[in-house]
Amino acid sequence: INDSFDDVAGYHSWNLAWLEGLPMLRELECRLNHAMFGNLSSLRALKDTLEKVVISGCRHVHGSNFMDLADFPRLKVLDLRSTDVYGDIRNIGANDFKVLEELFLPRTVYGGSRYEFQSIAEVSVFMGQIYPLAKRFSLSRSWRLSEESP
Repeated sequence: INDSFDDVAGYHSWNLAWLEGLPMLRELECRLNHAMFGNLSSLRALKDTLEKVVISGCRHVHGSNFMDLADFPRLKVLDLRSTDVYGDIRNIGANDFKVLEELFLPRTVYGGSRYEFQSIAEVSVFMGQIYPLAKRFSLSRSWRLSEESP
């Protein structure tokens, strides 16, 4: 039984929903596959087994909120850089992502990798809000200040 799916720089067209047929899947790695598509919430079918999710550079993967995976009891790595997934990193609570070690989110998520803040004051408040998260697991620390910032 396969417990990992790896498609690095792949060109295979496939939908995340198709992974429901792999109920023992522990690791999902897909990088730079512009033919991959589907909604992140499709992974809920694998809630009890997934330990690692790397979907990076797969621009047709979408989701209304990365928090759809917050209650996955085994998830240690979540990397969704360069996807069309949304949310707000400040919504991660003490009971979310219980065993997570690494978190990398797209810039479409408030506080995600390469997120662009609109003012220095916003950065100060944000840092205070995510300090508890930074103590729990590794976070992306590549944020920007908007050129239009006052």
